[in-house]
Amino acid sequence: MALSKFERRIRIKNRIRKTVSGTATRPRLSVFRSNKEIYAQIVDDVTGNTISAASSRDKDISSAKGNKSEIATLVGKSVAEKAIKAGINTISFDRGGYLYHGRIKSLAEGAREAGLKF
Repeated sequence: MALSKFERRIRIKNRIRKTVSGTATRPRLSVFRSNKEIYAQIVDDVTGNTISAASSRDKDISSAKGNKSEIATLVGKSVAEKAIKAGINTISFDRGGYLYHGRIKSLAEGAREAGLKF
């Protein structure tokens, strides 16, 4: 029997997480996407701490008008600005099992525009 969409994404996510891990010097930018919202957080996997986070539900972003991809770009810029303020410049990108397309790509490009390197 074929895998469901969710099972397929979890399988891909586990395959990605085998190689991508965050450290204090190079944390991981983790992305979660639902049908309506998008969330991003920068995580140090060694200590288990979240360094910074942003989502489309934040007050400054939720008031912005635009389609989902434009809002994802704003989330990427927001999480990047918070990370740079915390002293983080380089990260590892964890797309969370999603294709690097659409909102995930927009978030990554927004983070790159704001100054993160990955």
